[in-house]
Amino acid sequence: MLATRVFSRHALSVPRWAHVRRVSSLQDNPYIYVFPSEGPTSSHILSLLPTKPVNPKLAIGVTTALPPTTDSLRENPKFLDILQEVFAKHAHEDPDAQSQAQVMVSTSGANLMSGGVLLTGNRGKRRRKEMGDSSGGASGQGGAGSAGRGGWIHISDSRRPPEYGRIAWPEDMFGSLEVDGAGQFVDGNGNYQPSGTYRVVTRDGILGISPFLREKLVQRLQELEQEKQ
Repeated sequence: MLATRVFSRHALSVPRWAHVRRVSSLQDNPYIYVFPSEGPTSSHILSLLPTKPVNPKLAIGVTTALPPTTDSLRENPKFLDILQEVFAKHAHEDPDAQSQAQVMVSTSGANLMSGGVLLTGNRGKRRRKEMGDSSGGASGQGGAGSAGRGGWIHISDSRRPPEYGRIAWPEDMFGSLEVDGAGQFVDGNGNYQPSGTYRVVTRDGILGISPFLREKLVQRLQELEQEKQ
């Protein structure tokens, strides 16, 4: 009788969530959830939302291999549209982007002679001499009509951070924000421009978004999920 009472107390002490099967996620990306896909082939749906059943229209894509590769993943264009919508609205609020803007002006906007590549010291002086202070066009001057007083910073995937003074590879670049000579975002929001070259998966990994923008993206996906119900 005593044993039974002890067992009962133990059972009552177990949290309710302990009996609920957890949603799987990618080993190196715990914020990306994995769901089995219905169909004749063995595949998986990847999503930033842990909700069951998963909504394929809001998912990152479908992969036939885990971890996903460039050959196994079929990207969801709708997801990328939502991502770019969120970035256009919130990228200038990201602390990482704001830090980039300040670093850019602190190293002298006049050194931005290649549309966002920071050229410092002798390299910057040599490049300016080759191109001329105002002959490089808008992109060469680091911003439309800025004459070297501002430029563009780039919002890129964290799976392969670029070296200091360089920009990310095209497949890692989400988009760009315009910064003035004081390190402030032009028009208050930086006039975000999507790159059009971003790939969800490369040989370096899958979808590395800053914590701030990932939170904003998840919030937007949750809103759209509620609208569908």
